[in-house]
Order: sequence, then C-alpha cells, then structure tokens
Amino acid sequence: MADHYETLGVTREATPEEIKKAYRRLARELHPDVNPSEEASERFKSVTHAYDVLSDPEQRQRYDMGGDQAGGMGGFGDIFETFFGGGGGFGGAQRGPRPRSERGDDAMIRVDVSLDEVVFGTQRDVTVNTAVLCGTCQGTCCQPGTHPVTCDVCQGQGQVQRQVRSLFGNVVTMHPCGSCQGYGTIIEHPCVECGGKGRVRERRTIPVDIPSGIDTGTRLQMRGGGEVGPGGGPNGDLFIEFRVMHHDTFSRDGDDLLCTMQLAMTDAILGTDATLRSLDGDVVVEIPAGTQSGDLLTVRGRGIQALRSTNRGDLRIAVQVATPTKLSNREKDLVRQLAGLRKDDPPHLGEFQQGFFGKIRDRFFRQG
Repeated sequence: MADHYETLGVTREATPEEIKKAYRRLARELHPDVNPSEEASERFKSVTHAYDVLSDPEQRQRYDMGGDQAGGMGGFGDIFETFFGGGGGFGGAQRGPRPRSERGDDAMIRVDVSLDEVVFGTQRDVTVNTAVLCGTCQGTCCQPGTHPVTCDVCQGQGQVQRQVRSLFGNVVTMHPCGSCQGYGTIIEHPCVECGGKGRVRERRTIPVDIPSGIDTGTRLQMRGGGEVGPGGGPNGDLFIEFRVMHHDTFSRDGDDLLCTMQLAMTDAILGTDATLRSLDGDVVVEIPAGTQSGDLLTVRGRGIQALRSTNRGDLRIAVQVATPTKLSNREKDLVRQLAGLRKDDPPHLGEFQQGFFGKIRDRFFRQG
C-alpha cells in the first residue's frame, strides 16, 4: 500500500496547510472532469483517500502510529452507502454545496426575582453572554473587501466523485470535497475579528418583561434572543428560567399571599382595625371582637396578579394572639376582676382541631 505522504508528495512533518495545498494541486490535475484517463482516475482516488486520512488529526495520528486505519474498508463502506441509502457524508439526501450559514443554538439563563416583583410583574435588564454577529464582516466570514472564491477542485459543487471497483462493477459515489469542506467556496482571507466564523462572543444587556404570577421554574421564551448562527445564520431562542426568592414576611399559595399577624389580647377581645404593610402598599384589616389564635382573616384581591390575567388572589392572614407575660400589679388586679366577673370554666381538654393545626403548619409556617 502506497504511503499517504508520498502520494501527496509531502514530508511526514508537513503542516495541515501544506497537506491541503498539495491535495488541491494534485486534485486540479487528476480530477475526472479535467483528466478522464483511467490512470488519472486511480491516482485521484488514492490522492483523495490520502488527504482524507492526513487532513483529520485523529486519523493522521493513528496512521502515523500503525498504518491506514481506514484502508480496506473504504470501498465496501462506499458500496454499502450507495446501495443502502448512504450518501458520502451528507446524510444521503443533500446534493450540492452546503451553506455556511446555520441557525444558532438556543441559550438559557436563570434570573432571581423577589416576591414583590411577582405581584404585578416588572421589567428587568439582564446580562447574557452569547455569540453575536461579527461587526467587522457582518457574518460573511471574509475580511472586508474580499469574497469567497469558487473551489477549483469541485468547481463549486461541494462534492467530488469517487469510483470504486467492486463485485458489482465500478460504482461511482459522491463525497464532500476535501478542499472546501463541502461549501463549494474557499475563504482565502478570513475575517481577523471572528476567525472566519461570522460571529463573536459578547456580553450584552437586554430588557426582559417579567410577567406577574410567575413561580420558581417558570420559563420565558424570547424568540431570536439566543446565539447567532455560524456564518451569520439566524439566531436561536433565549429561555429565561425564574426563581422566586424567599420573603421574610410573606409566602404564597398559588396566587394568594400568606402571612401571620401578632395581635394583642385586648384587641382580640374587643376587636379593632389594623393597618398592615402589604407588598403593594398599606391594607386595612378589620379584626372582629373575639378573634382567636389560628383564625384566618382574608382580604380579597390583595394577593398576586395571576399569570396572563388581570385577576388577583387574596391576602390571607393567620392570627396569633399574644398573651402578655409582664404585667404590673394594677394590670394583674384588673385581670383578676375580669376573671371573677366571667366565671369561665377551669382548664380542660377540648376537641382536637385538626383544621387549625393543619393550616398553621402546612400554609403559614413554611418558607415561600
């Protein structure tokens, strides 16, 4: 078997660029469209196979360590692809050069929001680090003032023919052109800003409308906000995943806001109106006389505005009546007089109130 380096006419220390130049020179000389002789066709196959091996770093390394790993199987593989739906590296269906422009990848960032911001929604500037269109070449991949040139090996087709001798006779297959990598054109002067990619990475700040009613795990899709594609291709999408931070006073149950309220014993007995500071301003709460610890007070329409709706949930308040621990002698005397007047029953075991303990434990003492 001929040495691949000898076939291309280069040394074993040849650089990838030297190997590519040698292949292009021989391909122009031996391509079937230029030289239809059988000898040239055989040499063209050998030159192309040698280039396929030596232009791939992994294959070249394996070849240098022990021989042509692809040898002996290439012909059968080409025949199998030809008869069973293969297509010589383009997935079997594509014909002609492949475009340099491709759609960019989607991107995702995570944004922390406060419970205050969730009530009505807000707008926030967020910073993303994605690929953006190269400002120097505007996605052409070429240095300004230059353009891609037609590949003189495949004549702009992006593919080359290979003729394989098999049990079925001579079989012609199509393969990506090794000179232009299947693009049909060659960029001789790539843009120095992006390295011929048509895009660069950049941190940018974008405004994001955060809707009301979102919860941890809610995702917002911004079409076209993701990575710009290679060769200035269309942008992918940007996905923003939200996490609602813990609040020291309020938690939530769906669109309802939950909190607890400390209530003086006298206010619980006599009743009163209390002004409380909610997430969207002051709210007046009417506390009826005789309010007990564990009672739930509801203020309609002072919760969270539902996602994609104008309806709001409620503010629900769990009452905790505070028993005073330090009383003056005068205060103790007054309490004793009240106790004597009321003649309440002595302490005793009452009915277990599952609802009370369940609401306090499961709804009002969990973290949001």
